[in-house]
Amino acid sequence: MRIEHIAIWVNSLELTRQFYTTYFGGVSGDLYENPKKQYKSYFLRFETGARLELMYRPDIPARQHLDEVMGLTHLAFSVGSELLVDLLTERLRADGYSIVGEPRRTGDGYYESVVLDPEGNRVEITA
Repeated sequence: MRIEHIAIWVNSLELTRQFYTTYFGGVSGDLYENPKKQYKSYFLRFETGARLELMYRPDIPARQHLDEVMGLTHLAFSVGSELLVDLLTERLRADGYSIVGEPRRTGDGYYESVVLDPEGNRVEITA
């Protein structure tokens, strides 16, 4: 068994899609629209692993805060090496994204950093 996809409600489909395609190598499918429900979505696929579905509907309320809360807490992408974690983290910082966890070795042995995507979702970059 495997995870087929993860879905995220977003305010800006295009900005969020650009983030995941530019920095994490996602390949976007075509825009799906359901005009009756005012629903739009993109599926992004990656070299391996689950797909990511970005969804928009105008009646979905925005997150009220960026603090940690119960529920799904982050997405993690493995970039292959500590050097690539450092390089991608610095590229994201230079491009104006919030780095909320500097590159470090965790207690359980991972080397990772954490960035917020354009919607405030936590994205771990791991070696």
